[in-house]
Amino acid sequence: MKKSSNVLTLYIFIAMVVGIGTGYAVFLLYGNADAKTPGFAQEFADKISILTDIFLRLIKMIIAPLVFSTLVVGVAKLGDIKAVGRIGGKTMLWFISATFVSLFLGLVLVNILQPGVSLNLPLPDAHAATGIAKADMSLKGFFHHVVPDSVISAMATNEILQIVVFSIFFGVAAAAIGEKAMPVVKLLDSVAHIMLKVTGFVMNFAPFAVFGAMSAIIAIKGPGVLITYGKFIVQFYGGLFSLWIVLALVGWLILGKPVFKLLKHIKDPLLLAFATASSEAAYPRTMEELEKFGCDSRIVSFVLPLGYSFNLDGSMMYMTFASLFIAQAYGMHLTIDQQITMLLVLMITSKGIAGVPRASLVVIAGTLSMFHIPEGGLVLLLGVDHLLDMGRSATNVIGNAMATAVVSKWENKNAGEIANATLTKV
Repeated sequence: MKKSSNVLTLYIFIAMVVGIGTGYAVFLLYGNADAKTPGFAQEFADKISILTDIFLRLIKMIIAPLVFSTLVVGVAKLGDIKAVGRIGGKTMLWFISATFVSLFLGLVLVNILQPGVSLNLPLPDAHAATGIAKADMSLKGFFHHVVPDSVISAMATNEILQIVVFSIFFGVAAAAIGEKAMPVVKLLDSVAHIMLKVTGFVMNFAPFAVFGAMSAIIAIKGPGVLITYGKFIVQFYGGLFSLWIVLALVGWLILGKPVFKLLKHIKDPLLLAFATASSEAAYPRTMEELEKFGCDSRIVSFVLPLGYSFNLDGSMMYMTFASLFIAQAYGMHLTIDQQITMLLVLMITSKGIAGVPRASLVVIAGTLSMFHIPEGGLVLLLGVDHLLDMGRSATNVIGNAMATAVVSKWENKNAGEIANATLTKV
């Protein structure tokens, strides 16, 4: 398994390099106004990105049954409501703390670096249409998003947070009635294993998806987009790297040296999330690697699905960073009170956003409106959002993997259990 994992990593990396080269060649030949067929680059990008679309659709096909089956089994096997409450409390403590740190770090860095101040680009009309729907920032809208009115509808639309809510109710009820629920729990346990096998089949298509994603973005935008927005991109990735250090440091304080083995284990899902700009794409593989690392499978089944709704650390950092970047670009100064208010609002309204491309922009659009920041400024980000989404998606994977490992360690009576399990399973 380890050998095949390394081969897949190699194939994904090769696909990235070949994709960039292919996209650049198309951009040079057809990606400018003087080309004989100026529409070819766009047509090429539309067609080659079908590979990525197919892969992401296959991943979405897996998510709902995988989250439901693994979470129900995980909760049911915990045995009682007290255990669910205890583990849930520890999990939410980590999530809330990590969310605050991510948002606060983004807020501090954007104030220090001031990326929007020196932006030498023409500003879009403040009322320009972005084509991005606003998130409902009201308390009522938040709870409507959290609580499903139909679990079938939630699964059909891959509303992960709503699936999680129903699965927790279902799992707790199964644990409460005990023996009578065992046939259902065993059935769902089998479903979970089947879905993980399906995941293995789907993952074989990942290099093609990566090739399509990289070819499409470079063919349309070209390397020039990296130069134009170079400073902003470098500063944001520097912020993400700072967040990685913070997460790894806290993980080291709790897990000890095994934290480095954890990072090694998640290299495949991290690379996949980066290349496809989708946290969701890495979900099944992250689950497998955490169990190989030595985390309790029940904890993994419980914490990881919650993390994809409550603990998208990279996306959190991007929200404060991008919102204040746009304000700076338009010469707006937000007071400390306003910025703290924005941080607190985002802590609530960002929960439940999907781990798919551009989900963060929906929440940002609502935030800009609330603080009277020109919504047209989102146009400034659209050109490089895919490149930024790659970094924040990878960061989401690290944050959720770290959260799961830490909660699993907190639940182990013997402090060395994870380390021992790691040594025996690697």
